[in-house]
Amino acid sequence: MIEDKSPQRTSLENLGEFGLIKHLTKNFELNQDSSVVGIGDDAAVLDFKGKKTIVTTDMLVEGVHFDLSYMPLKHLGYKSVIVNLSDIYAMNAKATQITVSIAVSNRFPLEALEEFYEGVAMACQMYKVDLVGGDTTSSTKGMLVSITALGIAEENEIVYRSGTKPNDLLVVTGDLGGAYLGLQVLEREKEVFKVNPNNQPDLEPYSYVVERQLKPEARRDIVEILEKLEVRPTAMIDISDGLSSEILHLCEQSGVGCNLFEDKIPLDPTVISAAEEFKMDSTMIALSGGEDYELLMTIDQADFPKIKGNPNLTVIGHMATKEEGVHLITRGDTKIPLSAQGWNSFTS
Repeated sequence: MIEDKSPQRTSLENLGEFGLIKHLTKNFELNQDSSVVGIGDDAAVLDFKGKKTIVTTDMLVEGVHFDLSYMPLKHLGYKSVIVNLSDIYAMNAKATQITVSIAVSNRFPLEALEEFYEGVAMACQMYKVDLVGGDTTSSTKGMLVSITALGIAEENEIVYRSGTKPNDLLVVTGDLGGAYLGLQVLEREKEVFKVNPNNQPDLEPYSYVVERQLKPEARRDIVEILEKLEVRPTAMIDISDGLSSEILHLCEQSGVGCNLFEDKIPLDPTVISAAEEFKMDSTMIALSGGEDYELLMTIDQADFPKIKGNPNLTVIGHMATKEEGVHLITRGDTKIPLSAQGWNSFTS
């Protein structure tokens, strides 16, 4: 990310905590009927009129989850919201509100936080959710972002990780592996920039995978598609830590096994070509890469005719008994035990 070397800088201490919150959120409007009172009081007031409330929260730490040398703050604001909304949609629910809390060191001027909140606002507008609260504080370690998302659903609409059974079909949305390869491209260009700061990276050939990393999208549309198809998944989870990890989560929570077919895993052509360039195996990237924020679900075989041919949904395997275990069936028809090798924030 090439930045203006002499941008305007307004010190945060000139505003104070409450002045800063008021300034950053002054243009946010409430659009959800369930948002009674938003920012400005001791707490938000929400009215869901008897529906079940879904709550999820996530924290992003500079140097662990994002690198501001190539992650624009506007993209970070957008992505920070998306990763939380994805969890709401993974419950087959409607996202309605978010709260945003940030901690920043004194190297961040007001203008930097304005850029971050522009990304938050864009996500709110795109996904029709309300910003109803949050917090700001100081940090000695850079930037930390914590977002809580809320959603609603009727009790009979909610889908958990624990409902799948043997012979259910394993289904995934979209394609996998792009976000991880986008990260590899950005990390490579960062190293090139360190050696030659005058070098301008050409990211055009990698635009798809870079966008999958910097500006992912949550699959709100899938909740709507499933409703129209009259399909209720038996279990569902979002793919944040890699396909293999998420499959194992479903199997553990439901007490079942699984057979995943390598030749059924959806890969974009740019993912395959980029994987070859980096001398990586595209299947391993899909299994372990993470941050795709697609949805992984299981459905009853009786619902297969309803999803057959839908371009948003791909059947990649089927569930089995717990005794059979969890396996990858390779293109060569070899059965390999599936292990979790995805993202783990506590490993270096």
